[in-house]
Order: sequence, then C-alpha cells, then structure tokens
Amino acid sequence: MKKLLALVLALAMTLGMASAVADGIKIATIGPLTGPYAIYGQNVANALLIAAEEVNALGGVQFEVLEAQDDQGDPTLAVNAYNALMDQGLQMLAGTVTSGACIAVGAEAFNDRVFCLTPSASNDLVTADKDNMFQICFTDSNQGRASAQYIATYGLATKVGVIYNNAIDYSMGIRNTFVAEAAELGLEVVAEATFSDDNAPDFSVQVDAMKQAGAELVFLPIYYTPAANILARAKAVEYAPIFFGVDGMDGILTMEGFDTSLAEGVMLLTPFSADSTEPRTAAFVAKYQELYNDIPNQFAADAYDAVYVLADLCTKAGVTAEDSYDAICEKLIAAITAEDFHYDGITGDMQWATDGTVNKLPQAVTIVDGAYKLN
Repeated sequence: MKKLLALVLALAMTLGMASAVADGIKIATIGPLTGPYAIYGQNVANALLIAAEEVNALGGVQFEVLEAQDDQGDPTLAVNAYNALMDQGLQMLAGTVTSGACIAVGAEAFNDRVFCLTPSASNDLVTADKDNMFQICFTDSNQGRASAQYIATYGLATKVGVIYNNAIDYSMGIRNTFVAEAAELGLEVVAEATFSDDNAPDFSVQVDAMKQAGAELVFLPIYYTPAANILARAKAVEYAPIFFGVDGMDGILTMEGFDTSLAEGVMLLTPFSADSTEPRTAAFVAKYQELYNDIPNQFAADAYDAVYVLADLCTKAGVTAEDSYDAICEKLIAAITAEDFHYDGITGDMQWATDGTVNKLPQAVTIVDGAYKLN
C-alpha cells in the first residue's frame, strides 16, 4: 500500500509538471517504464520533467513535455510509441532509452528528419549512418576501452575475467572492445563466461569459472539485475575479486531487496555520482529525492543534461515552437556540431562529433558503505 501511494503521488507530481507549459517546443522520451529495465526508463522520464520545469522557469526556451512512452525495451513497441508521439506533434526526441529500441526508432526519425538526443542508448549502431542522432552517454566501444585503460592505468589487476550477456548488443559490444583493449594493454583475460537471461537466478557456473581461473578482477558489462545475483554467488563461494562494472550496473544500490553490503568495493565507470557535493549535482539529487523518494542514477543525470543541451541548442539556433520538426532538425544538427558548442553539465563537459558521439571524461566510483565514492 505504501508503494502504491508513493507511485500515485509521483504520478500526480509528474502530471502537474508536464502540464506546466502548453504550446512550447514539444519534446518527449521513449523507454522501458515497465518490465525488467523499468528503472532506466523511469529515471529518464522523471529527470526530463525536472529539467524541463527548470528550463521553463528561466523564461527563455519553453518546452512542452509530452507523456513518456513505454516500450518495455522492445524495438517494435518503441516504433509504435514514436509514431504515437509524432501524431501528438513531437518536435524533438530525448531518447530512446535502450539501444535496440533506439536503433529501430532512429531509422524512422532519420527518414522523418526528427532531431534525437538519447541520454542512454550506447550501442555504436545508434548513431551509425545518421546525422540527426546524438548521444549524451558514452558508446559501448568507448566504455569497453575506457574500462580496460582504467584498470591498466591504476594497476587494479593483471588477470581479469569477463561475464557478459550474449543476447544483448549492449553487453556484447562493451565486452568486445574491452577484450581487444585489454590485450593491447597487457591484461590477461583468463576466463570468460556468458548468459542470455538477465533474470537468471543462479550464476554458479559463471562465478565458479572466474574463481577457478584465478581472475583478480571480474569485468561485468551487464545490467544490475544479473550483477546482483553474481555478487551473491561470489559471496556464497567466498570469492572476492574486484568487480568492475559500467553504466548498466548503476541502480544496483536502489534495487528492491538487494543487500547493499554485497556491493561493497564494487567499481563502476560512470560520469555521475549521486553522492557528489558539486552544487548542481547535489541540487538535482535533492529535487529528485523530494519528488520521487528515490536516488537518481546515471540515466537520470544523462536525461537531465540532455534537456539542458536541447535548450542551449534551441537558443543558439533560434528554434521556436512554430518551427516544423524537420526545420528544427537541420538547425540543431548545425548547432551541436559547431566547433564552438559545448555543454558543461552534471555528467561532464561535453562536445559532439559529426558522427553523433559525445566527448567527455569518464570517471570511476567505488561503492563504500552503500554509497558511491569518487575515485
């Protein structure tokens, strides 16, 4: 009953925020609001509303936030959601959230000439052969390379293992570039293990393989649900390597029923820490907690920055709500790829290449006493 009441209150606040400005530039997001990846889509949708309300309060660019669409992480549902938003007058898309869905929607948006800035779709194919799709997050290849470089630079281990999901492009893409970069840097990949179901209840085979191979560090390019089970299995067999994850593991500390002590010492490569004392970050986290009674993850931070980037771009390009979506698209492409454009947000100082990828510095955090600590 308490959980239901919290959801009702959050929905009421969301609807109030969404209706605050009418006839502004119509933006929206598409993502998993239900299902196993719902935490990602919900964080993006929540943060989008917070940032849009703040932007509107500044009195310049005004956004009208259309209702977030639930695709459950499914590409077909995502395309249907995109079409529904287009029927509602969508002018630019802050999404989609997951890579497979974003690739499918991206093809439609490219043909329609709708500008897209995805907070979190990290697969390298998201922006491939499209001039209208840009990322706030690192690509999978960049995450894999940066993780291997961080491990080698700080001497975290020489013998590493990898557990990845062979049914998800996100996990496969990061794994591939990590293994290639590790070889270049002299890191020995002593074991690899795969799975194909994020809800798999037991990872005994995978964890035991890491332990038997003597992996000093286990790289986890996966989402937080299987990561939680892997950590539980490791504790059960008294195996305590360094576990090193990427952005998909962000959110593990707020996972319902998860024993956060299992994550003690886990490292994540991420551009955002909810425990940061940086003023803008702290203000965003406080507002998010006040509205949704939860701690925002990296997906929320990326979405928050995405809205401010869109606002800056609209100001720079002279975009108004009266412009057609295709005219807006061309204006924003020129603005975001200009050499003098950058945005310094809560996830870092960002610039964009013409291929849609973002350039910003990654950072690592370690989980200490159930909280992120910047390294």
